[in-house]
Amino acid sequence: MRFLNNNEMGLAIGQTLLDKNMTMATAESCTGGTIASMVTAVAGSSTYFKGGVVSYAVSVKEQVLGVQLREGIVSEDTARQMAEGAARVCGADCGVATTGVAGPGSSDGQPQGTVCIAAVVKGCFKSATFHFEGDREAVILQAADAALRLLNQLIAEAE
Repeated sequence: MRFLNNNEMGLAIGQTLLDKNMTMATAESCTGGTIASMVTAVAGSSTYFKGGVVSYAVSVKEQVLGVQLREGIVSEDTARQMAEGAARVCGADCGVATTGVAGPGSSDGQPQGTVCIAAVVKGCFKSATFHFEGDREAVILQAADAALRLLNQLIAEAE
């Protein structure tokens, strides 16, 4: 995968978490474990990475992460609940989640490239909806990078 050669955000989030003495967890749908892979590609990441849940199926979102679908699968509300669930299930200080349409094609009434991302840090959260361009791999890599950037930003703001 391309990110192993240039894993700027994997390194950055690791350093931020070490500086703040915090841990993180992931809940990934459309990114399929890419965020967790980016974080754990960094040596020593076991210090701050607790674990992750790849929740493609709605039943996993609901039963494992505690999501209650209120606004559809591809929504900031669902992403927030996923991030909260990941932090809770893994016993982490922070959680980050993605839900969306990597493609090809559309899903849940959303076009390819639509990704909702949320980060949660000790009860505070931030979410955003993105519309990424490119093929499936490009969407997944852009979404994973954006998720780590959002989490890094929220941690910085939560001081």
